[in-house]
Amino acid sequence: MEAGVLYLCATPIGNLDDITVRCLNTLRDCDLIACEDTRHSKKLLTHFDIHKPLTSYFEHNRKEKGLYIINEIKSGKNVALITDAGTPAISDPGEDLVKMCIEEGVRVVPVPGSVALINALIISGQNTSRFAFEGFLSMNKKSRIEHLESVKDDPHTLIFYEAPHKLTRTLADMKKYFGNRSLSIVRELTKIHEECSLTTIDEAIEFYGENTPKGEYVLIVEGKNPEEFRLEQKEKTEQLPVSQHVKMLMENGIDKKEAMKIVAKEHGLSKRDVYSELLKEDDK
Repeated sequence: MEAGVLYLCATPIGNLDDITVRCLNTLRDCDLIACEDTRHSKKLLTHFDIHKPLTSYFEHNRKEKGLYIINEIKSGKNVALITDAGTPAISDPGEDLVKMCIEEGVRVVPVPGSVALINALIISGQNTSRFAFEGFLSMNKKSRIEHLESVKDDPHTLIFYEAPHKLTRTLADMKKYFGNRSLSIVRELTKIHEECSLTTIDEAIEFYGENTPKGEYVLIVEGKNPEEFRLEQKEKTEQLPVSQHVKMLMENGIDKKEAMKIVAKEHGLSKRDVYSELLKEDDK
């Protein structure tokens, strides 16, 4: 028996008119629809007069239900995976189902449509040439700090998702690690109260200190200014002893001769002076 297919179907993030003809046809033709919340998805499907068997697939049942879905596909059924809104497998347990399908040799087909991060980015007024999607920050303090530390020097535009009850905390953390950068706050995409505000982190902290956050948010943060990053790095390395600076460069794959040349230039020394410092270090 020929195996079926897993279809990743993007559903509207607000405006129901954003659903594609291909998505509707796929949902009507499939044998089973796996969804995050069957009650929520039933409303969407009923609106479009689609009546198919539903099965829940979410964070806390992804392993056992993933196996069930794969077995259904292997038996010849076509399964469509949808989330409550947007594209499956982005900040979503659908990512794990896709990995399981690949491991089991099950074909996965995307059915494109709405995705919040791209729609937010293109109306943000921020640099769209290079960007990094960072998803949701963890509720765990240690993981949250490590995440922000790891991207604070990234020159790319950074995109985060955030829930309203965590927004003020996230803005405060961003201020601590990013400083007062340009920030676009996008909420309620494609819905009646859609908003996009090009502001700063400081201004956003002040605003939401007086106004209760409402709706789901996409935060588009300006990347680290490359020149600012270069100057900060230069300042740090200038404070290093010459021998340590050379060693650091060599550990990053630069050969000794080139490393000595770079250090000499940045410290305002001759290559002979750098070489003498290295000999002193070797003699210790």
